[in-house]
Parts: sequence; C-alpha cells; structure tokens
Amino acid sequence: MATYNKRGYKPKTKAEKVVEEVDDSTTAEVFASLDEGASRTEEWVEKNQKGIFGVIIAVLVIALGYLAYNKFISEPKIEEAANELTVAQESFTLALEASNTNVTDSLYQVALDGSRGKYGLLEVADKYSGTPSGNLAHYYAGMSYLELKDYKNAISHLEDFSSNDMMLAPLAEGAIGDAFMQLDQADQALSHYENAFALSTNDFTTPRFLFKAAVAAIDLGKNDKAVKYLTRVKEEFSASDYAKQVDLYLGRAQAGK
Repeated sequence: MATYNKRGYKPKTKAEKVVEEVDDSTTAEVFASLDEGASRTEEWVEKNQKGIFGVIIAVLVIALGYLAYNKFISEPKIEEAANELTVAQESFTLALEASNTNVTDSLYQVALDGSRGKYGLLEVADKYSGTPSGNLAHYYAGMSYLELKDYKNAISHLEDFSSNDMMLAPLAEGAIGDAFMQLDQADQALSHYENAFALSTNDFTTPRFLFKAAVAAIDLGKNDKAVKYLTRVKEEFSASDYAKQVDLYLGRAQAGK
C-alpha cells in the first residue's frame, strides 16, 4: 500500500532513512524509464514519419472519397431510381384495381417492361441495384409475375427483395409460398408460409399465412401442424376473414390425424 510523507517530514530512524532512499531510487528509475521510452517513441516517429503521414493521408482520401461518392453519385442515383420507378408503380397499381383479366395482365406486363419512355420494373431492378427503389422494384416484379402465373420468375424476384417492413417482408415471403404451391411444391410453400407469419404479428398477414400454412400442412399430411395453426387463427384472430373458414379445414385436419 502506498504511503505519503507529510511536508517537512524527516526520517528519524536508520530504517526510515533506508526506506526513503529506496523510494527515491525507485522514483528516479521510473522517470528514467519514462524518459527513455519517450526518446525511443520520438526516434521511431522521426524514422517513420513519412509512413505515418502516408497512412493519415490515405485515411483522409478514403473518407473524402466516401463523402464525395455519397454526394455526387449515390444520392443522385437514388433520386433518379425513385423517379424511374414511379411510372412502373402506377401501372402496377392500376393492374391491382382493374377488374378485367385481360386488362390486368396487360398492365402487369407494362409495369414489368415500362412505357412512355420510362423504365419498367425489370430495368429499374437491374440498373439501380443497391438503391431502395431497385430493391422495391424486385418486390413489384415478383408480385407481377405471380399474377401472370410465371411462378419461377416470381420466386426469383421476391427472393432478391429484402425488407424489415412489418407488412412487406411477410407479404413477400408468403408470396413465395404461393408460387411454390402453384408449382405443386407444398413442402417449400409450407416453409415460406411459416417464415411469413413468424416475421411479424399483425391482424392482416399473420392469420393469412397461418391459414395458408395449415392448408399446405394438410396437403402434406402434417395434420398436427395444421390443427395447431388453425387453432391459432380461431383463437387469436377470430375477427379475420380466415377465421370464418377455420372450422371446415380444422375438421379435415382432425379427421386425418
């Protein structure tokens, strides 16, 4: 434990004098060591100052380059992508609202291919890859292909889409499940439906994909799973449209157990 002498204190005994001499010697050694270390550091800096300055300059160049990229390349590209996506989005929205099948299919195709000199979803997704609009274009393209019954392309684009949005993320994952169901791959469909309802809990997507997962499970003979998922719809989402259909499928699942 460290001890501190009072100001003006003089050792009285021989032992105290020895201790004081040792303390003074240790302190001197410490300061000498520090001086020696500082000298070595200064020598190292002098010998390597060109390299040090080179590293500092390199870091500054990288930082300035990053800022310049964001300012003059990335930000304008993001804005340009958003502008290009607008027309394709309009065609997609019109297709959703149309009642005539032929008109609907035509509008989905226009959304994919573009019109009025503007890029379609496919070109936006390709040319503006890495931007939010390029990512969103994959979602719209996947949904368009799903409506056009081109299920493999639907899966491809929806798998390229990524989002943390509580609605879009499960809708995209569930749509992949729909495509696999249409391709008679119920096992793959079930997996994606389960992922979809696990991504977010809400009154829209959760009962929707719990129900679809249950139907896929029945097709696969996994009736215990089907009963579990249908029971959740009935008990947790009783106000949903899917709850009205639960009893019919629940009876099928229980009969198959």
